[in-house]
Amino acid sequence: MTTEAQRQVEILADGCVDLISREELEKRIEARIAERKPLRVKYGADPSSPDLHLGHTVPLRKLRQFQDLGHQVVFIIGDFTARIGDPTQRNETRPMLSKEQVEQNALTYQDQVFKILDRSRTEVRYNSEWLDRMTPGDFLHLTAQYTVARLIERDDFKKRYEGGLPIAVVEFLYPLLQGYDSVMICSDLELGGTDQKFNLLVGRELQKVWQQPPQMVMTLPLLEGTDGVQKMSKSYNNAIALKDSPREMFGKVMSVPDALMERYYRYTTGMSLSAVQSILNDVKSGALHPREAKANLGEIVTSFFHGPEAASQARKEFDQIFKEKGLPGEIEEVALASRSMDIVSLLKEAGLVASKGEGRRLVEQGGVKLDQQKVADPAAVISLDAPVLVQCGKRKFVKVRFRGQ
Repeated sequence: MTTEAQRQVEILADGCVDLISREELEKRIEARIAERKPLRVKYGADPSSPDLHLGHTVPLRKLRQFQDLGHQVVFIIGDFTARIGDPTQRNETRPMLSKEQVEQNALTYQDQVFKILDRSRTEVRYNSEWLDRMTPGDFLHLTAQYTVARLIERDDFKKRYEGGLPIAVVEFLYPLLQGYDSVMICSDLELGGTDQKFNLLVGRELQKVWQQPPQMVMTLPLLEGTDGVQKMSKSYNNAIALKDSPREMFGKVMSVPDALMERYYRYTTGMSLSAVQSILNDVKSGALHPREAKANLGEIVTSFFHGPEAASQARKEFDQIFKEKGLPGEIEEVALASRSMDIVSLLKEAGLVASKGEGRRLVEQGGVKLDQQKVADPAAVISLDAPVLVQCGKRKFVKVRFRGQ
């Protein structure tokens, strides 16, 4: 193997959980260097919600490494497959999304991924391009390439089957459709989280049927969310969205358990392994306080998506609130139509909570303050004859007034 091929493989294999196989990657990179032809590296995301989160940046940063080494990324927006919903790690059937919902969610995807990916080395495809055109005969041919026995080997399907929980037939189609995407774009390698390994291997098998060189498979760690337990997901309410405001993003990073700091530094900052290890050594030796290390992490992450100035301001405001017990420099103002209302309705109308149920629980748990005084009664009626400062949780501040003022 040439020195350049060896260098590329070392960079690309770093941080991977599975690589099927390293030997294949070595041979194919060496051949492509000789041919001066880039690898086609596939990554897909279903727009089942409008925003990407920090967990998505783990594979996106690996994709950027491929691009920096001269390879081509094929980013597939799964606008067709999103209507089914990926059954991976689900214990119930997802509700099917409408075409309109999916299209709306997909609108923001490209802007978000190009904060990391090189646009000039990215081919964006929507899988409805070929899946919408499939005939019933095409679908039958595709389903004939895989057995139910093999599909039921998947952990999520197996657990649901053994537990007597329903599995919709359409869910069995999902891995086949994702695999068929690999056939249609002639993928050389597909990467995803460790939870995607089964789906990626299906693509490899289908390419053999269509007499294509089977794609290599690369899996990457799943990043835990702010709860420190489950993988980052909007469904688990533990996600740091790429479109979060600087204040929200910085604050959420600061809420991540200390035990995850190494993983966040390694997988969300783009820093080299040696630089990350140096920071961890400083924390271990006492040269760097863990809180400062986490604040530095929050500023690095926030700066990447919002710029250094916004990140610095978010850090200052966080320090004001949590260290000096002060208030943010800028507080959003909301005008409401009623002159008075109960605190739960106020929280909902001001956009501080998603539902009255959530607002009621937050008040009962002591998480709501009015003019810096805790509100304990969910039925408390609040007068808006004068503007009031509402604090919801640790990081949300809103000044609320009557619209007629």
